Amino acid sequence: MTTANPTPSPVNRNLNIALVWLPIIIGLAALLMPTFYELATTLWDTEEQGHGPLILAVVLYYFWLKRDVLIQPAKSTSPITGSTILAIGLLLYALGRSQSIYIFEVGGLIPILTGMLLITRGIAGLRSFWFPIAFILFMIPLPGSLIDALTGPLKQYVSIAVENILYYFNYPIARNGVILSIGYYQLLVADACSGLNSMFSLSALGFLYLYMMQYRNWFRNGLILASILPIAFAANVVRVIILTLVTYHWGDEAGQGFIHGFAGIVLFIVALLSFMLWDAILALLFTTRKHSA
Repeated sequence: MTTANPTPSPVNRNLNIALVWLPIIIGLAALLMPTFYELATTLWDTEEQGHGPLILAVVLYYFWLKRDVLIQPAKSTSPITGSTILAIGLLLYALGRSQSIYIFEVGGLIPILTGMLLITRGIAGLRSFWFPIAFILFMIPLPGSLIDALTGPLKQYVSIAVENILYYFNYPIARNGVILSIGYYQLLVADACSGLNSMFSLSALGFLYLYMMQYRNWFRNGLILASILPIAFAANVVRVIILTLVTYHWGDEAGQGFIHGFAGIVLFIVALLSFMLWDAILALLFTTRKHSA
């Protein structure tokens, strides 16, 4: 006579899942909430790092979207490797938190989540969540030294482009370094207009777009990724041109109102439309190539 193992009831199964994940969720919340609160009241409240909450929302959404992977029993786990990576992540987080080094504090999330997934769900589970974990990279604030090194040349290039374009259309414009003089007004191309941070945020947008589209052609994916930086630069040039024209035709007060109210929206719309147009052109090229082959 043989006996079969009873199938656990849905109530018991849900209770077991809660017992496993509830302490993990509470621990993560207790660990990370101070960091996110500080970011929300400092860096994320600026134009340069305003994309941070959107990155976090996408990460949380994709974890929720694949929650079934967390609920299902794991076929195999990697506790030793996972514990090592988790320990490294916690050390990075502790160092960043204690010394206010955001690149370690926020970047430590990646090995922390990676280690926890390896411990609880193994390689297969980690593979299911590779995108939201990799997407956290775009939430890490750029180091100040890198921003300072790259912002100067970018501001110079934006200023030169704006001057040449408006001069071509017979506007009375001149440039001295990163200061544009048009009519009775002078405009300083500030760090926010250089495009460095927008290039970072638009790279995140392109990465998300490619993941959602799931293109199988790696060459097409590469061309889309390669277009992100030029599109970001062009979008910033358009933003500064609009700001300059608004100031020239309607005065400094109108120009300042544009900066605080619509500059970010214009940048995003121009970049997104350019990005979608480039993708549509690539779609036509690859479709034509496929038919002619």
